[in-house]
Amino acid sequence: MEANQHYVLNGKWAVDQPGAFEAAGTQWHYSRTANGHETLEAAGPTSKDLFIMVLFQEENLSIDYQYWGPRKQTLHLVQGEAHALRQPQAREVGDQHPEEPADFPEATAAMRLCGKCDLRRGKSQRLHHYCNSDFVFRARILSKRYVGSETRYDVQVQQTYRNRFPLRSREYVWVPNTCDCPYLLERREYLFMARNHVNFEQTLNRLLLQRDGYARPWSPREDLLLRDAAQRCQPGPPA
Repeated sequence: MEANQHYVLNGKWAVDQPGAFEAAGTQWHYSRTANGHETLEAAGPTSKDLFIMVLFQEENLSIDYQYWGPRKQTLHLVQGEAHALRQPQAREVGDQHPEEPADFPEATAAMRLCGKCDLRRGKSQRLHHYCNSDFVFRARILSKRYVGSETRYDVQVQQTYRNRFPLRSREYVWVPNTCDCPYLLERREYLFMARNHVNFEQTLNRLLLQRDGYARPWSPREDLLLRDAAQRCQPGPPA
């Protein structure tokens, strides 16, 4: 709703169809799944104030929202300009404690279908992932959450080795399963080799770690092996 109390989406007890619409000087994308999960996204920037009101008819299972403001002085770990679509400043609204795991029915059902997590190891795999990944970095896992059929890790980047796109000090790393594959623990540091994933609508840009992706506990030895791989791989485009 705009400041003049004009509804731009789902106003006056009417539910709009999913799709794209213009409001506050930018284009918005509204989607709704069969189980009632709704997503509202916009690249921005907005030209006026908007107010989002939520009516609950049952238990509040939480609301996730992301936002960004004007560019400011950033940490030295940030390389290049920030991408407009991948934002780490996430907050949650809901009854759940931030440290409690979310209990989503979709995630629970998917975990029952998990097979063996077969992670390939060895020098050739390290070199393969290094040369074909968009991001290679060391990060500490701050929290973990199941979101639908995926797992989302909130990480703090400690060191970057290779990045074809800008990487900031706080990121989300997404894994397209809820099988804990690869198996990662909170409050631990890992070496990640991930890819940049942009959806078809160009409204989502994120770090994706595949089921067979490279994620190993960080150690000085792993650091040395990684630097050896860097010398054997063709350099990617600058970030």
